Amino acid sequence: MTHIVEQISTEVQSHRNAEHGVSSLFLNRWSPRAFDSRKVADEDLNAILEAAHWAPSSFNDQPWRFVVAKTEEQLAVFHNFLGEFNQIWATKAPVLVLVASDTKRENGDPNGAHAFDAGTAWGYLALEATLKGLAAHAIGGFDRQQAKAALNLPEQFELHAVIAIGYQGDKSSLPAPIQEREVPSGRKSLSEVVIEGSYK
Repeated sequence: MTHIVEQISTEVQSHRNAEHGVSSLFLNRWSPRAFDSRKVADEDLNAILEAAHWAPSSFNDQPWRFVVAKTEEQLAVFHNFLGEFNQIWATKAPVLVLVASDTKRENGDPNGAHAFDAGTAWGYLALEATLKGLAAHAIGGFDRQQAKAALNLPEQFELHAVIAIGYQGDKSSLPAPIQEREVPSGRKSLSEVVIEGSYK
């Protein structure tokens, strides 16, 4: 069932302030590392993946691929190629999803937009997870070659991130140094990232 996000959560209020009117969904979405052991219902997981699949893509090529791990056996394979730091916390997430993209179009031509499109799909996934009352955290620290071999992925696929998905847990379950980072991050001012006309 979808949880409509209408107001900024108390946790977010002290860390995030938008300069302009924007849906609270965008502020409430952040990337915690503390996960609860509660399982994610297949219905919710499928809805999250469905949302990702409706992202726009160049020529509607839909180059993204999502490799899902949710059983103990599947998760163990993913845990092996996560970086050492990420193993500390991500192994508690009940679902891990590897996001990859096909670097070739169906006719064999290079797809210069594949990574851009896969990134958009990840954004859709993250927002739908928030609407479902779940957390999603993208992990860049993993061994891509090991993952590609372990998951039998085609050579032409580029691997982008492993997404940890689950219900947010208590930060006390994390080691002390990581607990300190368990807050919604702020953003640079809009004027620092928006350029009108041309770069000066």
